Amino acid sequence: MLRARPLHFTSRMEQWTEVLTALGLVKVVDQGDWREFDAGSGRLALHAAAHGSPEDGTTVFGVEVGILEEFARRTREDGTQADVTEASHGTTVQVTAKDGFQFLADQAHAAEDGTWATSHRADPVLMVVATWVSPDVDGSARELRNIGARPRTSDDESATFSTKNGGILRVIHGAVARSGDLALEYDGELEPVLRRLTGAKIEARISEAVLYVANPDAAGGAAPASIVVEKAPAQQTPANPGS
Repeated sequence: MLRARPLHFTSRMEQWTEVLTALGLVKVVDQGDWREFDAGSGRLALHAAAHGSPEDGTTVFGVEVGILEEFARRTREDGTQADVTEASHGTTVQVTAKDGFQFLADQAHAAEDGTWATSHRADPVLMVVATWVSPDVDGSARELRNIGARPRTSDDESATFSTKNGGILRVIHGAVARSGDLALEYDGELEPVLRRLTGAKIEARISEAVLYVANPDAAGGAAPASIVVEKAPAQQTPANPGS
């Protein structure tokens, strides 16, 4: 079991909830400072942050897995460091790449029907993208294959991977290893999504087949002005199986 589940920190939880709902995600967990939203493929977590704090408006690359110990064992056998450890939110697996980048693989929770499927109420063709910026795209791509991600697209500057249980993992070239900004993909026409957003009085526009949505965190000055929703590559939509 592997699913993309980036974590976004924000001091504007309500505004983000409104935007994500209009985009087609569905809130499935609401525990005060922690909320989770399902897309048709992949999941996004929101964590409350103090206004103006260093983490406010930032996104952290992350995934969900089934059995932590088994995931860590398989990842190590394939050549990537993975250690079961304790974090503030509980037991998790810390994955350490050769470029020094670290991310967490958290315990996934099955749906009410016992499967790993995301909510059937979410827009079925909306996909969450978790982004890793790396000075070594090829090396980081190997690390993603080692955690069980499936190669999808690649060029000299980037590579994308699908996951068995939903969402996209992406590595793009950059000078320093770090988490990249939140993004989404949509395997359909963007105009209906634009109408949903404008109907909810959320600023958005389409330019060159990309939907740009006003970022609630941009008012703080440290976040990108827009959340980017790109059209999915032809016939590359990852499945969201329930098994």
